[in-house]
Amino acid sequence: MNAFLALVAILGVSASGPLMAAASAPALAIGFWRNALGTIAIVPFAAGSARQELGALGRPEWRATVFAGLMLALHFGTWITALNMTSVAAATAMVSMQVVFVVVIDRLRGEATPRSVVGGMSLAVVGVLVITGVDFSLSARALTGDLLALVGGLTAALYLMAGSRVRERVSTTSYTFACYGICAAALATACLVAQVEMVGFTGRTWLAIVTVTICAQLLGHSVLNHLLAVMSPGLISLLLLLEVPGAALLAGIFLDQTPPLGVYLGLALILAGLVVVVLGRPPPTEVLAE
Repeated sequence: MNAFLALVAILGVSASGPLMAAASAPALAIGFWRNALGTIAIVPFAAGSARQELGALGRPEWRATVFAGLMLALHFGTWITALNMTSVAAATAMVSMQVVFVVVIDRLRGEATPRSVVGGMSLAVVGVLVITGVDFSLSARALTGDLLALVGGLTAALYLMAGSRVRERVSTTSYTFACYGICAAALATACLVAQVEMVGFTGRTWLAIVTVTICAQLLGHSVLNHLLAVMSPGLISLLLLLEVPGAALLAGIFLDQTPPLGVYLGLALILAGLVVVVLGRPPPTEVLAE
């Protein structure tokens, strides 16, 4: 069952990049509506348990939940912006570097780093340099998009790691309801402060926002939140690597995006390096199931 759910989640998140790139709306607004609609959709399932479970959380768990929601907001703000500045393939490859960030954070916590992991990280970094070098030759805008996508990868890693702690104590629906709600509130505040247009979009854009909410938010991120109860953040990040070729393929079919050959070379190096990173890490301690 977990393998099937993982497949559903990967298919859902693979559609995220192409759908958001196709939406003609500000990045912050897309992120807000995606999380706001996701929160509303969860209400019927979370209403019975959320108050009791979330009310029983202590301050450390609430701090972790708020932090996860804010990191998710930063992730969407930076990554969706990146999708409008560089290719979907490059942006998705860069954001997948979250695996490396997970390892680096673990290292800062005092965990040992095997040589194979260091080698894999080095290979992935070479892939990043290849892509950024290619994009720099195209435009400064594309390079900026690559850098924003890397920030999106860092904040995604922090979001996953914070969420794994809270998911040991609460159900998927309760945690998702709180995290998406906090993320939506943060993005709504950012939209108001920056005076970003939040309505008045075309029917095509609204369709893209609703579709990405169903595919990526509910069938993607929500399922991944459930799997955090039985899988480590590192393993989740490994599964998310399948989003890279999936998103590139969908962007090529529906958006007619064909990046330079160097981007695909960098993408291949990143994928190879990240697979080595995750497979080379010591087996994580099993997380308590729901």
